[in-house]
Amino acid sequence: MIDVAVVKDAPAGQADASFAEITARRRGRIRRYLFQHPRAMDAVVVACYLVLVTPTAVESVLDGVWQVAVLLAAAAVALLFRRSRPVRVVAVVAALEVGVTLLHPWGSNVSAGLWFALYSVALVRSRRFALRTLAAATAPLVVLYFQLAVGPLDGRLPDMGVSTPENFQLITSIAAGVSITLTNVIATGIGVSVRQRREHEQEIAAWAARAGRLGQVTERNRIAREMHDVVAHSLTVMVALSDGAAVVARRDPARAAEVLGELSHTGRTALADMRRVLGVLRDDASPGQAPREPLAAGDSLGKLLEGFRTAGLPLHYTHTGPSLPDDAAFQLTVYRIVQESLTNVLRYGRSLSRVDVAIVRDGSTVTIDVVDDGKGSVDSGGRAAAAPGPRDPGGPVGSGQGLAGMLERARIYAGTVEAGRSADHGWRVHAVLHWHGENESRST
Repeated sequence: MIDVAVVKDAPAGQADASFAEITARRRGRIRRYLFQHPRAMDAVVVACYLVLVTPTAVESVLDGVWQVAVLLAAAAVALLFRRSRPVRVVAVVAALEVGVTLLHPWGSNVSAGLWFALYSVALVRSRRFALRTLAAATAPLVVLYFQLAVGPLDGRLPDMGVSTPENFQLITSIAAGVSITLTNVIATGIGVSVRQRREHEQEIAAWAARAGRLGQVTERNRIAREMHDVVAHSLTVMVALSDGAAVVARRDPARAAEVLGELSHTGRTALADMRRVLGVLRDDASPGQAPREPLAAGDSLGKLLEGFRTAGLPLHYTHTGPSLPDDAAFQLTVYRIVQESLTNVLRYGRSLSRVDVAIVRDGSTVTIDVVDDGKGSVDSGGRAAAAPGPRDPGGPVGSGQGLAGMLERARIYAGTVEAGRSADHGWRVHAVLHWHGENESRST
C-alpha cells in the first residue's frame, strides 16, 4: 500500500513564503547573503577575476607592455555590468581578451573574464542562445592561438632557460586553445545548470501558489456547504418549534416550556456549530474560542433525531449491522445527510404520520434511507410538490443546494445519493457510502 501524506491547505502567500524560506535555508548563510546583495556578488566576481589575471598584468608591465594591464582593467570594469547587459559584456570581454592575447600571448588565465560573462548569459538566456554565444566568443581566441602557432603572427614562447622540443610552441598553442574551449564550456554549463535549477524552483513555487489557491477554494466550498447545513437545519427546526410553542402555549404551558427550551438549545447549538465552521478563518482565535475539529457526529446523531422529534416529526430510527466507523469525517457525512433529509421533511412534508430513518452497515458499505409518507408541499398551482431532487424536474420549492451538498459529501466516499418519491407517495432519500478504512489499515 502507498501511504499518502495529508498536506494542509495554505493560502498562496503562505505557500510562497514557506517555499522561499526553505530555498533560502538550503543556500546557506554566505550564498544567501550574496544572493540577497547582488552588488556584493559583482564585487566578489571582479575581485576573483583580478586575482586570476594579476600575474599576467605584472608580467606585461615588467616587459614594458603596459597596455595589457589597461585592457585587463577594462575587462574587470565591464564585468560589473554582466547582470544588466550580459550579451554586450561577453562581446566586450571577448574583444579585450583577443587584444590581450595579441600583446601578451602566453599570459595566464587570459580567458577568465569570459568564464564569468558566459555564465551570466547562460543564466538569463535560453540554452541554445548560450551555446551560440559560447561558440562566437571562444572561436576568435582559438583561431588566434592557431595562428600564433602556425600562422603569420609572431607568438614565439619567451626564453625559459631550458631546452624545449622543436614543436613545443605548436603543442602549447593547441593546449591553450583546448583549455580555453573547455573552461568556457564548463562556465556555460554551470550557468545552464543554475538556470534550470532556478526555473525548477519557480515551477515548484508556482505549483505551491496554485495549490494554495485551490486549497482556499476548497475551504470556501466546505465552509459554504457546512453553513448551508447548519443554517438550513437550525432555522427550519427553530421555526417549527416556535410555531408549535405558539399552538400549545395556552392548552399545555408545561409542554410549551419544553418546546421553548428545545428552541433555545437548538439556537445555541447552531451558534456553536457556526463558530466551529468559521473558526478556521480566524488566525488569532484561541483554541478554546473557536474549535476547529470536526463535529462529533457519532454522539450527536441521537440528539439530532430527538430534536426533530421535539419539532414534531414522527421519527422511527433503526440501525442494522456494526456501528459506524470510528472516523469523524465519515460520521459527519452520515450526520449531515440525515440532517439535510430530515430538514427537507420538516420543511416540505405535509400530513406526516411516519418518518423512517434506517442506517445499515454491511462490511465497508453504509446505506442511509430516510423515507416519509407525507403528501409533500403544495406549489403555487395547487399541485403536490416534494423536496428538490434529480427525479423531480418540475419546479421544486427549494434551491437544490441541500441535495448538491449531500452528493458532494457522498462522492468523497465513492457514494451516491438518490432522492425521489417513495412507494407510499412520500419522499425518499437513499444514500450509499463506501468506507475502506479498515481494509487500508489491514494492508499497512
